Amino acid sequence: MPTVPLVPTVRRRQLGGLVRQYRKSAGMSGEAVAVAMRWDPGKISRIENAKGQLNPKDVPRLLGCMGVEDAAAVAVMEALARDAGKTGWWQTYSGVMAPSYADLISLERDAHSVSEWSPLLIPGLLQTSAYAREAISSHALTRTADEVAALAEVRVTRQSVLTTRPERPPLKLRAVISESVLHQRFAVQPELMQEQVALLIARSRLPNVTIQVMPLNSTPHPGGAGAFSLFGFPHPMPDVVQIENLKGSNYAEGGEDVTLFDDAFNLIVGSALSVDDSLALLKKMEKWKTT
Repeated sequence: MPTVPLVPTVRRRQLGGLVRQYRKSAGMSGEAVAVAMRWDPGKISRIENAKGQLNPKDVPRLLGCMGVEDAAAVAVMEALARDAGKTGWWQTYSGVMAPSYADLISLERDAHSVSEWSPLLIPGLLQTSAYAREAISSHALTRTADEVAALAEVRVTRQSVLTTRPERPPLKLRAVISESVLHQRFAVQPELMQEQVALLIARSRLPNVTIQVMPLNSTPHPGGAGAFSLFGFPHPMPDVVQIENLKGSNYAEGGEDVTLFDDAFNLIVGSALSVDDSLALLKKMEKWKTT
């Protein structure tokens, strides 16, 4: 029976990236590591390229041969190796989801925090079901009504990470939303934004959620370049930046790219209304929309 190739999941890519990082820091070739581990020469390459499995029991010995004795690094890599092939509830929707969207959901499940700048839409983790359907149908131009409904269901189900996650605390979310987004109108559902603003107010009361509004008269800031999200991970995993466009999402891990977007987000936060002023504006808009 032919061997089924492994799917390079987010966790496998993260695991492979860490193995490559530690190997290079140790000044070792893949062949040298393979000899030390008594593996076939191609195994390290497959692991680093997210196409091979790493047994969790081999992690301490593998790191040890590369001079890594950090207990936190061992624990994180053992967890990645153990969970690399696991799938989640979103696999039920694999027929309508792009691989990059599955990556996003996996990142939200594993990260300890996400910082999001959203100039054109309410962030997905903060959308009502009705808003999600309208937003998806307006952007996914080739989707059928059933596919739009399925994707909206996925978007709402994703939000559970803000209240409960297996084996880890709820995701910390810091979102900066453009005020212009709050003025959107939906002719078919005039009450839609009223419900959406009410949900933003409710979500802002969660201890792990921070919402700020970028006012229409804000000072210039780097957010004009477009939407992005920064995912923070525990040491030694690198942070990840997601950049969205009409075709989907692109991801970059660690290094100068993440530093650039982290600096940009701090400047965006500085140009936005304070948390208290943002909440006051949301409450004012909710009251205005009900009159």
